[in-house]
Amino acid sequence: MKLRSTALVKGFRQSAPYVNAHRGKTTVIMLGGEVFTDSNFDNIINDIALLHSLGMRIVLVYGARPQINQNLESNHCESQYHKGIRVTNEAALDLAMQAAGRLQLAITARLSMSLNNTPMQGTQLNVVSGNFVIAQPLGVDDGIDYCHSGKVRRIDSSAINRMLDMGSIVVVGPIASSVTGESFNLMYEDVATQVAIRLKAYKLIGFCSEQGIIDNQGRVIPELFPNRAEQLVSDLEAQSDLENGYTSGTFRFLRSALSACRAGVPRCHLVSYKEDGALLQELFSFDGIGTQVVMASAEQTRNAQIQDIGGILDLIHPLEEQGILVRRSREQLEQEIHKFTIIDKDRLVIGCAALYPYIEDKMAEMACVAVHPDYRDGDRGVVLLKHMSQEAKAMGINKLFVLTTHSLHWFREQGFEEVGVDSLPMEKRGLYNYQRKSKILVLKI
Repeated sequence: MKLRSTALVKGFRQSAPYVNAHRGKTTVIMLGGEVFTDSNFDNIINDIALLHSLGMRIVLVYGARPQINQNLESNHCESQYHKGIRVTNEAALDLAMQAAGRLQLAITARLSMSLNNTPMQGTQLNVVSGNFVIAQPLGVDDGIDYCHSGKVRRIDSSAINRMLDMGSIVVVGPIASSVTGESFNLMYEDVATQVAIRLKAYKLIGFCSEQGIIDNQGRVIPELFPNRAEQLVSDLEAQSDLENGYTSGTFRFLRSALSACRAGVPRCHLVSYKEDGALLQELFSFDGIGTQVVMASAEQTRNAQIQDIGGILDLIHPLEEQGILVRRSREQLEQEIHKFTIIDKDRLVIGCAALYPYIEDKMAEMACVAVHPDYRDGDRGVVLLKHMSQEAKAMGINKLFVLTTHSLHWFREQGFEEVGVDSLPMEKRGLYNYQRKSKILVLKI
């Protein structure tokens, strides 16, 4: 009896390429102080521990802005802001250190838990904190002395990497020391950005109350390039009350993501701290759940290479089993790989097509057209067709033809017209399979 594949099995199989892609890579995770007070905090910490168990090198940078504010208010200590940055006097610094210290202990305690019947059962994580960040004072600006508010002077990336190599999770807070032995209150977003840049991190991940960055229609924007992100930063900055320190988490993340991406961090992700499992869905599913800020699109159309053969086989095999595509062996693919175009999304082949030219007839066959089931609602087929058309035109070809048994209507929607066998190039005509009875369609390009 053949058992039905469950959602769990499907999820494992879909996530496997991402597990392999993320393993051994350094990821910097930003946890704002607001995350600690949310009911989903324990789940986020459990998921971070899971990422570590899957081989990711984790640096956790946390902030304490709400906790510091609460400490200041409880102790009737006023805090001035200048250009969105807290002016940290001696009294405020003591209270900031108390708040940051408590959060560091809370993180360490939660990551140390290994009770039975919990997601962290059987784990034994090493959590390391230290003087990895060297600070310096912000100084005086427009006559305002920032006192003990500082900025990053240096990151001891070698020391952090040694801890990561030993299998530890590194935790970095918003309070750092200077070379003169003083302590300074830093903006944790700036710390996370600089850590990600100096470590040449694979990813920078932040959290906000929404699913990601939301457009005017209330939808999550899945991907942002720096130019668009920069415009959003300008818009959000105009809405912020910088003189009173009121800025949105989205604004602060975007500003960090822009700096990180332009300094070489490939991807910066923003997900919700309120949505259980959002971090895992973002990292281990095809489309994710939040917003990515990237220098280059995660999805690219390009010529196939020999290392893409496995991905192409995985994509076309189910269609061959259903009789939709003619079977191709690995050996045949190796010989014809230069004829293939693929759509690559995060190193996964989600679409492919091959072009077989008949130069003398000024015709070319578009064959082996396949798109992953999770992406068939998009325009990937159209993207492949446009790419094939451009390649064919460059060869002096003016007609594309296809042979199909199942996709007649889709090709007709793209402008193809049905023709008979006599319209095929002579060489192809002799190979036509009359038992398969494929429909023949031609497109003038």
